[in-house]
Order: sequence, then C-alpha cells, then structure tokens
Amino acid sequence: MKFTRKANANWKGTGMEGKGTITTQSTTLNQAQLSFKTRFAEGVGTNPEELIAAAHSGCFTMQLSFLLSELGFVPDDLNTEAQVTFEDGNITQIHLDLKAKVDGISDSVFQETAAKAKAICPISKLLKADITLSAILL
Repeated sequence: MKFTRKANANWKGTGMEGKGTITTQSTTLNQAQLSFKTRFAEGVGTNPEELIAAAHSGCFTMQLSFLLSELGFVPDDLNTEAQVTFEDGNITQIHLDLKAKVDGISDSVFQETAAKAKAICPISKLLKADITLSAILL
C-alpha cells in the first residue's frame, strides 16, 4: 500500500512576532494558529512538537490495535499520551504512556506486543529521539 498525505504551513512576519497557520489535507486542522507563543509559551493554537505528539500517539495506538487483533485480542480501550521533549533546538525524547484494557491477554504478552508496536510504528521509525514506553494493563 502506498499513499501520500499533505499539510500546509503559512507564516507571515518574524519568528518572534510573526504568525502562521497550519492546514491539513483532511481539514481537521484548518488554518490552525501557529505562533512563537503557541510553540514556546502558552496560547491558543498548535505547534510542531504537539503535532508530532499527536501523530506518534495515534500511529503507535493504531499499530498496537493491529498487532493485538492479529493475536486474536480485541482491545476495549487503548489510551496513549505522547510527551515530546524539546531541548536545545532538538526533540530529544518522546515518552509514550499507554493505559489499556484488553480482556483475556496476559501482562507478558501485552508488554511484548506494546514494545513491538513502539518499534515498528512508522512514526517511531521516522524519529531520531529516544523513545520510551510505559504500558499499564488495566
């Protein structure tokens, strides 16, 4: 399977005082605000690190669902928070915090499957950051 997805960023002005928008092909993000404040402080809008966290948590969680299904398990609930650490101009670490409810699975099989999902998730393979995982089976 091969496909291409796209997004567009537009910026006007300097890095600190300027403003921009991000729009995704699906228009889920449609001219979402982007600014110095939304990246390095707090404000209404998004930023690249938040978007990476969203992409990574979504990709990992979907990958885990596929792997569990291959093993014959149907997840009741998979909830993953991705925490992206930006330090000295680099994304240095991403921590995936998974809480899951999967009936009938042993903790050892669950942990092994979650680790495999982290390793083979396309977003994990894309990133150079140190990626860690904590997985709790509820």
